[in-house]
Amino acid sequence: VQLQASGGGLVQAGGSLRLSCTASGRTFSSSDMAWFRQAPGKEREFVAAIRWGGGNTYYADYVKGRFTISRVNAKNTVYVYLQMNSLKPEDTAVYYCAAGLRPYYSGTYYYTKESDFGSWGQGTLVTVSS
Repeated sequence: VQLQASGGGLVQAGGSLRLSCTASGRTFSSSDMAWFRQAPGKEREFVAAIRWGGGNTYYADYVKGRFTISRVNAKNTVYVYLQMNSLKPEDTAVYYCAAGLRPYYSGTYYYTKESDFGSWGQGTLVTVSS
């Protein structure tokens, strides 16, 4: 079981970055996937989530309208992306991808707590300069 995040880097305020997460080793195609982030000295926080089928997404208010989460469910691997536009210095953080604990979830609620996610990637650092 492995989640590998990549795509972080240094960008100026107003710029864009696209993060990628490769999830392999088990059937992640049945799991909701999410991005979290942790800024220096702060707790990890929810950023965005996408349903296992890819049709529905959910965003934290502080990224809504600027970030877009998407996914591709391949045969043995799931690819999850986070397109980040209009970046702000407060978006500086280590970004993590995570897989939900409820396969084939069919409800309307979006889980946003760390405890709702069982598999995590190693994180990728995004630094936004002013």
